Amino acid sequence: MTLALSLAEAAPIYNLGLVIIAVALFIKLFRTPVKDKRVYLFPWKLIFLALMIFIIEEVLTVLRMMEIVDIPRHINGFFELFIIAIFIYALLLQKDYLKHR
Repeated sequence: MTLALSLAEAAPIYNLGLVIIAVALFIKLFRTPVKDKRVYLFPWKLIFLALMIFIIEEVLTVLRMMEIVDIPRHINGFFELFIIAIFIYALLLQKDYLKHR
């Protein structure tokens, strides 16, 4: 097995490990008391939703690599489409919020 194939097999597992850190940071962000009413967290909640979709995608990728589930590869494209759409929507919401502030 080449180095590239080994990294391709291990990358989804490492991604899940790093996502645990990101989820912990999001939980800390959402639990921080908001003292200023001008704080706009809704785009961050959308990005957290996109992160949850990414977690589902990575879990399915790991399960597919372990041959536990048999799901076609093109399903990942739909997950990525939703993630990108959520990111764009969050950016547009933030831009609109800053424009009207």
